[in-house]
Amino acid sequence: MSNHKRPAPAAAPIHDLIGHRWSPRAFDSRPVEPEKLRSLFEAARWAASSYNAQPWYFIVGTTDDPENYKKVLECFVEFNQGWAKSAPVVVLSVAGHKMPHDGSQNRHAFHDVGQAAANLALQATALGLQVHQMAGIIPDKARQNFSIPADFEAVAGIALGYPGDPMTLPEGRLRDQETGARQRKPASDFVFTGKWGQVSPIVK
Repeated sequence: MSNHKRPAPAAAPIHDLIGHRWSPRAFDSRPVEPEKLRSLFEAARWAASSYNAQPWYFIVGTTDDPENYKKVLECFVEFNQGWAKSAPVVVLSVAGHKMPHDGSQNRHAFHDVGQAAANLALQATALGLQVHQMAGIIPDKARQNFSIPADFEAVAGIALGYPGDPMTLPEGRLRDQETGARQRKPASDFVFTGKWGQVSPIVK
């Protein structure tokens, strides 16, 4: 198991869990203990959501269950399958589009699924695990493989496990991304006041 860490070069103090959460593509083959997986989904359960609708659902495959592992992996685009197959757990997040209290369209569903996934990722970091979330999935394949109903939609893929050795990745872009400097745009690019594009003094 790798101890490869990539703390964020934060411009202001942030919690260690946030600073040490990152998205590896190299995973150790060690299975994730069931009690830790339960903790991840319990963390997701307690995310905030509009009207407390809790529109998140997760379809899980583990290497201990090869059939469902393969079915989840098939829902990732080919590039993501190439590296995600090293993770012992693969997941699809799914959003429910309807509000349970009145059947209206829940336009915040994807946002709220993202909040649940963020809770899951931070809980993973606390347990020595890491999570890589990916937009590169095939929603129609997910619907087909898992009989997802019409009012629900696959949102993203997740690979999770214990971080592995970056040197197991092929030389080039993948390995460079795994070991290079972490970068984010500054807060002044997205924290405004007064009018669009006017930087808030909070982040100046």
